[in-house]
Amino acid sequence: MTAITNYFKSLILVELFRGLVLTGKYFFRKKITVQYPEEKTPMSPRFRGLHAQRRYPNGEERCIACKLCEAVCPALAITIDLEERDDGTRRTTRYDIDLTKCIFCGFCEESCPVDAIVETRHFEYHGENRDDLYMTKEKLLAVGDKMEKQIAADRAADAPFR
Repeated sequence: MTAITNYFKSLILVELFRGLVLTGKYFFRKKITVQYPEEKTPMSPRFRGLHAQRRYPNGEERCIACKLCEAVCPALAITIDLEERDDGTRRTTRYDIDLTKCIFCGFCEESCPVDAIVETRHFEYHGENRDDLYMTKEKLLAVGDKMEKQIAADRAADAPFR
């Protein structure tokens, strides 16, 4: 009996008309499409985008060259060289992140004991060649300086969850 019923349903195109009714039902409703360049959707403070290195308020870089971020990176995208200062503290001489390898997992950010490396909300960047996506220490610090206000606001909003 069900075979006969299914045959007649397919013959008179029941599924097609059900689809047309559903389309007609949503045709006159308010559209939810976002016109991207002009409109932006809300973004979480935990969004992981372009990397940045932060500085202390006195202008000194935060990174203490502990190399935890390099050790925890599953994609091996981070390279760090360090030197010891006269006062016994360590600082990086080279801190590079290859964004073509990076999988934006956030492990580097989570492992950092001094909150030196962070992933910003900035996602609208591109590179025309491979060198544009190779973030050196200078580039990371420049991004951090430029976006420090947003980074600090995100850290304050995310504080109850840390």
